[in-house]
Amino acid sequence: MKKRALLSVSDKNGILEFAKVLEGLGYELLSTGGTMKHLADNGVGVTAVDAVTGFPEIMEGRVKTLNPLIHGGLLAKQDDPSHIAEMEEHGIQPIDIVCVNLYPFKETISKPDVSADDAIENIDIGGPAMLRASAKNHAYVTVIVDATDYDQVISELTADGQTTLETRRRLAAKVFRHTAAYDALISGYLTDLSGEEFPEQVTYTYELKQPLRYGENPHQKAAFYSRPLGSDFSIASATQLHGKELSYNNIQDANAAIQIVKEFDIAAAVAVKHMNPCGVGTGETVFDAFSKAYEADSTSIFGGIIALNREVDAATAEKLSGIFLEIIIAPSFTKEAIEILTKKKNIRLMTISFDQNKKDQWNTVSVEGGLLMQEPDAYGFADADIKVATDREPTEVEWEAMKLGWAVVKHVKSNAIVVSDDHMTLGVGAGQMNRVGAANIALTQAGERAKGAALASDAFFPMDDTVEAAAKAGITAIIQPGGSVKDEDSIKKANEYGITMVFTGVRHFKH
Repeated sequence: MKKRALLSVSDKNGILEFAKVLEGLGYELLSTGGTMKHLADNGVGVTAVDAVTGFPEIMEGRVKTLNPLIHGGLLAKQDDPSHIAEMEEHGIQPIDIVCVNLYPFKETISKPDVSADDAIENIDIGGPAMLRASAKNHAYVTVIVDATDYDQVISELTADGQTTLETRRRLAAKVFRHTAAYDALISGYLTDLSGEEFPEQVTYTYELKQPLRYGENPHQKAAFYSRPLGSDFSIASATQLHGKELSYNNIQDANAAIQIVKEFDIAAAVAVKHMNPCGVGTGETVFDAFSKAYEADSTSIFGGIIALNREVDAATAEKLSGIFLEIIIAPSFTKEAIEILTKKKNIRLMTISFDQNKKDQWNTVSVEGGLLMQEPDAYGFADADIKVATDREPTEVEWEAMKLGWAVVKHVKSNAIVVSDDHMTLGVGAGQMNRVGAANIALTQAGERAKGAALASDAFFPMDDTVEAAAKAGITAIIQPGGSVKDEDSIKKANEYGITMVFTGVRHFKH
């Protein structure tokens, strides 16, 4: 019996060459719609699927391959006597090769003005059904969903007349990954459309961006995956202009840096080490902003990741080039800046779109045996119910200092304290087991610069010891959520030292 191959693809790359090889090897080619026309127009002999089924395409092409004469040929065990007898009884011929890819659902829903009707029309039904049937029956059927696999299949068919079970199994696994990812996008789109926040099941799909040399430590394997249709404002969507491959820790730190820098509308620069900011600066220009970030902690910035929200010019590049840095991320670099910075072989230069910042996606964190999900902490100063809890109102400069500190402290691992003036961080206390411990670290780092500065806390003060420490260091303004049963003790202590203290009503824990 003549071997059969069914070809029906939306991606026509390589399909003509593949079909000609199969035709030369004696395969009967079955096809539908645009694929059939493409092959026939290029001189390839092809049989329409409806000529096999005896049933025309109906309902605008929604139904064409969903037929026992097709699916029987895909699912038959070709060495099982009972299956062979049933095929003979019902006039079914086996199909040995299936090459199918699906309606472009992802591309359709990525359009900003896509309608629900258009999205739904691009949900493929017959394609996944044929792929799944063929993949299930890969003991007998070679199924291809990716044009990059044509050459391997051709090589084996040409050499041995058939593909190996190992190849068929690998291709079947790829098919099920492909259809699972396809369905994940569909379920996600329809779930969003229906407004469900916490459905009974959630499935995300990710695409391999790059294997990594190693993970957090050299003995750990790792890879970087990106989320289809994810935010443009992400490391996964960034463009690398120069430098060696990113590492696992680079990606984590770079993500932390851009989450902080997007808090600012004015020119800002953020330096990150181990996912905590070691320096944040703002200014009239990007040069001013980076100068402040560097001044904030000129020791810890060594080997750090820098994110800037303005184009990097030559003057800023000269200053950046004088420091050992792992990554510099910005919306763009001038030609002169690139010439200066690329003199360093290993530094990574990356651009990211600040103009297309899509709505924040929910945060996901894996735990042993599960996944935590939460909406991002997008709560800003303008959202807060600000109350001045003390006798003294803040000055204009103190307001600006507190705003800066509060914007940064929510990105610092808890317990977190940030000391700042109106243009830069002066001290950062991160990840401590008690709040006064975090305050002491930040105040010690700030040193004499703490005099007249502001102190921001990610959560309330359980007692007045943090206010006492701040006062002794010279802090004049404090911003914190409030809400402790001992708030009055902190307020009294602040009034005693003439400190102005503001309550925001919102905490910013970060674990």
